Amino acid sequence: MIIPKKIKKGSHIRVIAPSRSMGILSEEVKESALKSLEESGFKVSFGSNVNEYDEFYSSTVKSRVDDLHDAFKDKTVDAILTVIGGYNSNQILDYLNYDLIKENPKYLCGFSDISVLNNAIYSKTGLIGCNGPHFSSWGIKKGFDYSKKYFEKCCMEDSEYIIEPSDVWSDDPWYIDQENREFIKTEGFTVIQEGKAKGTLLGGHVRCFSCLQGTQYFPSLKNSILLLEEDEETNPRIFDRLLQSIIQLPDFNEVKGILIGRFQKNTEMTEDVLRKIISSKIKLKNIPIISNITTGHTMPIATFPIGGEVEIDATIGNPTIKIITH
Repeated sequence: MIIPKKIKKGSHIRVIAPSRSMGILSEEVKESALKSLEESGFKVSFGSNVNEYDEFYSSTVKSRVDDLHDAFKDKTVDAILTVIGGYNSNQILDYLNYDLIKENPKYLCGFSDISVLNNAIYSKTGLIGCNGPHFSSWGIKKGFDYSKKYFEKCCMEDSEYIIEPSDVWSDDPWYIDQENREFIKTEGFTVIQEGKAKGTLLGGHVRCFSCLQGTQYFPSLKNSILLLEEDEETNPRIFDRLLQSIIQLPDFNEVKGILIGRFQKNTEMTEDVLRKIISSKIKLKNIPIISNITTGHTMPIATFPIGGEVEIDATIGNPTIKIITH
């Protein structure tokens, strides 16, 4: 395990686009995100190719690899934010210089498709990455305080921290209308199966995590806690299939616990349906499972350290998630 150096006010954050391009963001979101980061005390720079744009809303493999390598080897850069998620960051895995990354450890933060990079980099180097807000996320004008708080706890503070549920959550297209937002009262985390566990946190977006299966980039599940979340392109049947494929991995018996992120409305996933899916898996019996976690594709999101040490207590009425090493 390699723990990156904590950042602080005045630190230099480089923004790169290893998945989709910054060209898909509106000027309002870009300006708002940059302003938010600078007002938080950070210096911000951008990869040379972040605005490169093709029919896949992305850039060439070479452009994305060059920007990622430049961000890691630049001694003035303290941490890295990804622009946004997407579909194709696994294209660059074969071309990354993992020795360079290992020799220049720093936080790489993003979610969704960035789950591919954080899990692959941890698998190849032991470097902890962050399942947390993108650069674009910092463009949210309302309801971002929770996300910012846990980004700071993970990337700026040394002490252990407890992840509490947010007071409210949203699943609206904030990037289209920043003023007319719908915020929903949070009911808290849900205990699906009771128990306690401690282990290395792995996972993130389930389809992205699953696309690493069978490759040299999939991390060992030994003594792991899995973080699993999905977006609105999925549904209960797809999630069931993806979960089953993970359960069938040779070392799944080493998994100690599971955290499941809040599902978007369009997935049609309910607590009852999720419980039915979980109860149908014999190999999940006796594994502590907490759902409705404040992470995923609804907002806000907590920052979780991929490759870090996490302790969970899935006790009905008082579920606890403690981040120990980050």
